[in-house]
Amino acid sequence: MDFEPSEDQRLLVESVTRMLGDTYSFAQRKGYMALPGGYSPDMWSKFAELGLLGLPFAEEYGGFGGGPQEVMLVMQAFGRVLVLEPYLPTVVLCGTAINAAGTAAQKQELLTAIAEGSLKMAFAHGERQARYDLNDVVTTAKKNASGWVLDGSKTVVSHGEAADKIIVSARTSGDRHDEDGITLFIVDAKATGLARRGYQSRDDSRAADIALSNVSVPADAVLGEVGKGFPIIKKVVEAGIAATAAETVGAMEAMNEMTLEYSKTRVQFGNPIGSYQVVQHRMADMFMTQEQGRSMAMLATIALENEDEAERTRDIAMAKVGIGQAGRYVSQSAVQMHGGIGMTEEYAVGHYFRRCLVIERLWGDPAYYLNKLAEDVG
Repeated sequence: MDFEPSEDQRLLVESVTRMLGDTYSFAQRKGYMALPGGYSPDMWSKFAELGLLGLPFAEEYGGFGGGPQEVMLVMQAFGRVLVLEPYLPTVVLCGTAINAAGTAAQKQELLTAIAEGSLKMAFAHGERQARYDLNDVVTTAKKNASGWVLDGSKTVVSHGEAADKIIVSARTSGDRHDEDGITLFIVDAKATGLARRGYQSRDDSRAADIALSNVSVPADAVLGEVGKGFPIIKKVVEAGIAATAAETVGAMEAMNEMTLEYSKTRVQFGNPIGSYQVVQHRMADMFMTQEQGRSMAMLATIALENEDEAERTRDIAMAKVGIGQAGRYVSQSAVQMHGGIGMTEEYAVGHYFRRCLVIERLWGDPAYYLNKLAEDVG
């Protein structure tokens, strides 16, 4: 994959950066957080007008026809300002699932609605007992005369309370840890028996716990093949890891810029702290770590199009470890360089710090993926 941006990609980055520069200052972001749902519907409409919501979808569905590299560039720009809107769950996670497993009718209905900004979605897979094991599913779906009945619960569903439709994983056969027997369903968020409890996550974004009690869905609500949902779930998670890796790169860029500016203005012992060699060395380490993280984000993006599953799994795991370690080092260093102000709600760097730590643990922390890599070598 050629990572030298094309003319179209440069224009995309410039337009996104310009829009966010005008509408997403730290003060404006705090205002968006206070709105119902924890994000700005006006910004969501702007994303649709700019074509960002249809970025990875085919043109026949109102999309841009882009690929992983375009998503990487947009997520990097989003990371620089800590975008709150449900782009990751709707476009990246659910968009990947629908693109990979949806019927022609499902793609036409759902992807078109997402691209035009009229549909928000959430991907509900994680369960309390599962930790990071994607195959650990106890939510059940039982067939009846008209379709399926779902029972169970999902936890920490990103933007689950704002979603109009939710893709839910449920076990239709097999035991708790079997990869076979997991099926994906498209569920209306207002379905009878579906309850949502929304809350603000530690990184300022919104999430929800979802309870399903005798939730009836029609037969055509199945996404993909019955019992064959695990490979789709894995693709969704891989796309999410690549997207959040790019977001972490954007966050590291912002933190490094903030720290550099602070080092020029914060005076200690009569001199700006940036004039001291120990500070300069730390900032050089932060920049080098940022660039190492950028390489890991690129690796994850490349891996998404690798048809060799073993190689793709290994590369995604390596990228997850690398970007997690890089984000933690840069964010911790940025807070330390700012001192006490770095931990206040009124200053931005602490918010970047929290977002990087949340991303580090999404779908598995570095220790989890290091263990997977070790098992693979063994």
